[in-house]
Amino acid sequence: MRVMVLVKANKDSEAGVMPTERELAEMGKFNEELVKAGVMLAGEGLHPTSKAARVRFTGKKATVIDGPFAETKELVAGFWIWQVKSLEEAIEWLKRSPFQDTEVEVRPIFEAEDFGAEFTPELRAQEERLRAEIEAKNR
Repeated sequence: MRVMVLVKANKDSEAGVMPTERELAEMGKFNEELVKAGVMLAGEGLHPTSKAARVRFTGKKATVIDGPFAETKELVAGFWIWQVKSLEEAIEWLKRSPFQDTEVEVRPIFEAEDFGAEFTPELRAQEERLRAEIEAKNR
């Protein structure tokens, strides 16, 4: 199963405070463990919402809202995508991370089989083609 690990924003990340060399080294070491174990598929930190925008859809109308956004407890400062056997395994990995004084959310990513009969063979083929196209472009 794949999971997305969402690192919640805080006042420092929203202020654009960059991690220290020590913090970067600790996270780099943790990321190395994840990669060596075949768990980490992707992971990045995100700029603060002062450099972001949201697009709100009301019917067919799209409204752009420029950052920053007020509620830091609802914002994301970074993410990983992990391949694990279970949510419990993801949680065990996360407990080994160097985080302090923050909250991190782990959410399963939908897989094709989760969608049932509505995900027709034609739609599955389209999804597989798109994934292959993305992979080819990222090489």
